[in-house]
Amino acid sequence: MISFTELLPESISNVGYLLGLISFFAGVFVIYIIDVFVPHTYEKEGCNSSKSLKRCALLAMVGIAIHNFPEGIAVFFSSLADIELGIAIMFAIALHNIPEGIAVAMPTLYASKSKKKALWYSFLAGIAEPIGALIAFAFLGAFIDNFILHLIIGGVAGVMVFICFDELLPQAYERGNSHSIIFGIFAGMAVMAFSLYLL
Repeated sequence: MISFTELLPESISNVGYLLGLISFFAGVFVIYIIDVFVPHTYEKEGCNSSKSLKRCALLAMVGIAIHNFPEGIAVFFSSLADIELGIAIMFAIALHNIPEGIAVAMPTLYASKSKKKALWYSFLAGIAEPIGALIAFAFLGAFIDNFILHLIIGGVAGVMVFICFDELLPQAYERGNSHSIIFGIFAGMAVMAFSLYLL
């Protein structure tokens, strides 16, 4: 919802229709390449023994951390363009990080029997987002003008849409029926739409 009603229109209005679309699909392509070469979901069948669980937990933590890195950059640039938009993006990404944190914590807890280690692994996966934002600020902030910023905003929209189609919807269909999922999609769209209006 945010990608199509806020981010992409913001990009198009500042850099033009063609460049806005190119930046959108460039964002989709970048996150797709990351997803192909650094998967962050692993087959449950290979995670039965304690040793396998430890390996799965470590791989999930590293994979999710790498995926979270560009999400932190997305929040940074969205906030740079519009702080209210950045807050909305932050909440959307925070909500989708909850199941990712569980995906790291559970195999770690079962493998190590340590709540501290499960919390630590989840923390390491999540801290990649603010690190991504800090690196974007440190290395890119001085070079960003209005044009480049809005090209990046278009790419951020592509990243967000890819995450929805590649991660959130498949997980939802694994755990629920199609009618409740469709209702949830439109309910979420309504909540975000009215939140943006109120902001």
